[in-house]
Amino acid sequence: MSADLWSRSCERLAAELPEQQFNTWIRPLAPPDIQEASPAGSASLLVHLNAPNRFKLDWIRSQYAGRIESILAELAGMPVRLTLALTPRDHAARPAARLPVQALAQRLPSTAVPLPSGLARQAAPGDEPLLDDAELLVAVDNPHATASAGSSVAAGTAFQVPARPAAAPTNHSASLHLAPASTVHKLNSSLTFDTLVAGRANQMARTAALHVAGAPGAMYNPLFIYGGVGLGKTHLVHAVGNALLKDRPGARVLYLHAEQFISDVVKNYQRKTFDELKAKYHGLDLLLIDDVQFFAGKERTQEEFFNAFEALLAKRAHIIMTSDTYPKGLVDIDERLTSRFDSGLTVAIEPPELEMRVAILIRKALAEGADLPEDVAFFVAKNVRANVRELEGALRKVIAYARFSQKDINIVLAREALRDLLSIQNRQISVENIQKTVADFYKIKVADMYSKKRPASIAHPRQIAMYLAKELTKRSLPEIGELFGGRDHTTVLHAVRKVGSDRSKNAELNQQLHVLEQTLKG
Repeated sequence: MSADLWSRSCERLAAELPEQQFNTWIRPLAPPDIQEASPAGSASLLVHLNAPNRFKLDWIRSQYAGRIESILAELAGMPVRLTLALTPRDHAARPAARLPVQALAQRLPSTAVPLPSGLARQAAPGDEPLLDDAELLVAVDNPHATASAGSSVAAGTAFQVPARPAAAPTNHSASLHLAPASTVHKLNSSLTFDTLVAGRANQMARTAALHVAGAPGAMYNPLFIYGGVGLGKTHLVHAVGNALLKDRPGARVLYLHAEQFISDVVKNYQRKTFDELKAKYHGLDLLLIDDVQFFAGKERTQEEFFNAFEALLAKRAHIIMTSDTYPKGLVDIDERLTSRFDSGLTVAIEPPELEMRVAILIRKALAEGADLPEDVAFFVAKNVRANVRELEGALRKVIAYARFSQKDINIVLAREALRDLLSIQNRQISVENIQKTVADFYKIKVADMYSKKRPASIAHPRQIAMYLAKELTKRSLPEIGELFGGRDHTTVLHAVRKVGSDRSKNAELNQQLHVLEQTLKG
């Protein structure tokens, strides 16, 4: 049970955390010691987790311990108490398992990528060279090849082998051959079109993504998806990649965050190995890249991405990018690059509307094996409006609270579980705060929000403030009108409808509203 519980917990953490964080802090941990306890007659678990050194221990305790404990409790269906300690010295001092190079080669199919010279460390005289310390990814060249007779290793397997990284080779022909993109695509297999809740907020983006998955390179190339944090942009690009690989298992697909591309450029710039960079990116069939706004101010990165962009389009490969703003709104990025971003199809993902938020909650609850009544789903959806990520977090709190207290989920329980979140929202988002934030954003006086002045430079921000007051607070239309200088509720209704309509048609206004909403929600 303990191994299975930890394995399932790691799967959840891998889905939630950035890949680099998970691989650095969570994946290397040994399975914990799990014991059952029954304090005061109620079943619970004691989970003892070891970290290899003091730095990792302190970092895991401060950054991940709470989430690990919460996930373990959810999966176990009972309270969990997590303790952390240093790995005992006899375990810590034990050398890592080392695999002789020749033994590894005998286990691989004949199509495996050869190990480059210089990576193996020589052992004692007469022994085989050993690989040690870091990680070397050895992938099978042909994912459809069969293993040689007597081999227990399946074709297409990626092997994690201890290895010492070599110095940058001076001879480019001796450098490590890149594995096919299909074996290192870095896609999350759980993020598919089937698991994506569709609604008005993501309708256009989802439709475009489906077209791309069905006919990559034909339409909407590049596809540029923008919107605020936690709205499902990453889910959508993973869904395209997974759909393409399902139809074409041999396709060269790569998903990465913009920061990983920047890191690759820096690494290859230092080593003067730009041929490797081209080999990795220019031969893809589908490139999925998140948060391209991180390219801002990085001229060499922009130049290399421009070259990759042109090479991929020339060979009719497809590019999908995401950003927190539309192409023309990107700052410190070369105009020739932003014009390329805007040359295909640009679509926005909006914050989900109420009905879509309810549908997301119900589906997520089913996936968690929890019974979520519809009235509770509406209660949570009305109080958590920022994005899907926060919505999922609120649902986990409600489910965990119900399991810990061994009560059925209802509105009273949900209100208790989310009391901290609700009190923060009620304290921070007020009509007065909205008026001040909007006035600062549009550089007008707060007094203009209550005045009778009607020039467009004042009337437009005032209508936006009324719209946000209706969206982000529980005030009624008459109450909002009273707080805007005693205006009639029909004036507020007109402002709400006008801004809501303009938002769906005007990308610049939509982006401004996203910024204001994120600012107000802290």
